[in-house]
Amino acid sequence: MNQSCRSFLANALLTGLVALAFAGCASHSSPPPETAQQPVTPTLPPAFPAKDLLGKWGLAAYHNPADRDRTIAAAANQCRNPYVILPGPTGGLMMHLADQAQRSELVLKGAPGGKTYLGPEDEPPGGMNDREVVSFDGRVLILHWMDPEVQGRYGTEVYVRCAPESHKKPVHRKAKSKIPRPKPKPNRS
Repeated sequence: MNQSCRSFLANALLTGLVALAFAGCASHSSPPPETAQQPVTPTLPPAFPAKDLLGKWGLAAYHNPADRDRTIAAAANQCRNPYVILPGPTGGLMMHLADQAQRSELVLKGAPGGKTYLGPEDEPPGGMNDREVVSFDGRVLILHWMDPEVQGRYGTEVYVRCAPESHKKPVHRKAKSKIPRPKPKPNRS
């Protein structure tokens, strides 16, 4: 066999092997990788209605759970400058999300295990913009951010309901002195 025949056969053989390799890839393609989807958590009724949170609240936060009682007292002292939770246009609550200057309408969302979350309606319970209701007794509300980065910055929020105006203690002001002041003397010049 001469050189040109060998070269032709080698090229033909190589071309055939490449064609077989491509054909094998096409017939044995691996299935596309499955995208990891979060399991959809059904939204259940929350533990209490949104109207229970409307009103004026003292607000403070803690990072160390040992500071919880001290923070509740600090939140109660903030009623001089309360955080006001307003009703939303569709029945939710107008509150701030993390790092947002404007209020957004948030809703209470129930979840399995008796958990309740507060967050945007379009996210499933426990989403990254949600806060978990750690406890609520009608007077003290404790919320934990679900996003670990936000929780690290803001801490666990403590809201203490402010007393209604009619129940506030009166502010005692110094009584004006009842001692009569001497009348100024007329200027005799």
